[in-house]
Amino acid sequence: MCGAGVLPARMAGEARRQGWRVVAFTVGEVEGVAPHADRVVPARLTEVAPVLAALQAERVSAVLFAGRFAAADVLRAPGDEAFGRLAARAGSLVDARLLETVVATLAGMGIAVLDQRPFLGDWLCAAGCWTAAQPTEAEWADVRRGLALARQAADAHVGQTVVLKRGAVAAVEALEGTTAAIRRGTDLAGPGAVVVKAVARDHDYRFDTPAVGPETLEAAAAGGATVVALEADRVLLVDRAATVRLADTAGVALVSVADGGR
Repeated sequence: MCGAGVLPARMAGEARRQGWRVVAFTVGEVEGVAPHADRVVPARLTEVAPVLAALQAERVSAVLFAGRFAAADVLRAPGDEAFGRLAARAGSLVDARLLETVVATLAGMGIAVLDQRPFLGDWLCAAGCWTAAQPTEAEWADVRRGLALARQAADAHVGQTVVLKRGAVAAVEALEGTTAAIRRGTDLAGPGAVVVKAVARDHDYRFDTPAVGPETLEAAAAGGATVVALEADRVLLVDRAATVRLADTAGVALVSVADGGR
């Protein structure tokens, strides 16, 4: 099930490499998927009946969700009868109940929803520093503090990103998203801020893998941040080569960090 962004092509290619037959259901314009797919099926989020019929016709046994899906598309479109039944069972269009209903519907057809992580290749990084620049001792202290705080925010389902400098928190991500939180935090902190992104312990990787990518690095560099840190093995480094190049060009240290930090 393919939404916007670079992940659908990445995950379809990895699935093909692992020996899966790939049927790509594309919502909107999805680039780069077709070369990795045995069949491409254009789809709409609110037109459920054709999707269910195609899943049965193709004898699909497992589904991967990849890319970004806009909640606004669900709210704006009226939806077909099958979507109406799904929404009625869920009782909501915007929270976890809808996802749980989707999983239950697919399970009733004998279709499993898979964890995204085995299909991300080397974009899911182990602990390490990926750039020529490395954090200073003071910045490592901010990374460790930021990781603990970002985990707390993520566990509370507030946000996943913290911006801090010399121990002082400048921003915690909320509804605005990672990039806007970085801009807000670096504006308050000034040059030398540290950006840290982590994931809730109960995060469901079937539907989303939190990520850092070129847009993240551009925002951090523009705000004068000197370190971007992500939780090792849990936050995705999107378009890894391009993201590392951006960080190196800007002189930003890009690190993956586990418990205990450095």
